[in-house]
Amino acid sequence: MKRFALLLMLLATPLAAVEPDEVLSDPVLEQRALELSKGLRCPVCQSESIDESNAPISKDLRLLVRERLVDGDTDQQALDYIVARYGEFVLLKPTLSGANWVLWAAGPLMLLIAGFVGLAYVRGRSRAAAPQDGILSDEEAAKLRDILNK
Repeated sequence: MKRFALLLMLLATPLAAVEPDEVLSDPVLEQRALELSKGLRCPVCQSESIDESNAPISKDLRLLVRERLVDGDTDQQALDYIVARYGEFVLLKPTLSGANWVLWAAGPLMLLIAGFVGLAYVRGRSRAAAPQDGILSDEEAAKLRDILNK
């Protein structure tokens, strides 16, 4: 029974979508390609790397990575080429440069703004005059009696 459970656990692990015809004959280049493609996002699936995705564009990206490595590019040159062609969106871990600073800072900044607005609201409510429950003017009391008597 334990062996069966172990087998099921092994089958439940995410499998790479790399097809046999994509694998390079040079194991060193293939390992480099696998490492690079782990950091590239599938433009269609968006939550998967290109190694995990079966989308046609992921296959094209896997082939492009391997093609660049076979042509003699370093890992960084291959990444730079793909980012230049597809944009920084394809990186699973975007860099902290340029306009990305705004995106990285937006969450904490909005949290701080919301905290200050909430604090101002609570302080304003505590300074407001307390309502005087149950006190009616003579005119309001007369109107209320008229309505209740009808």
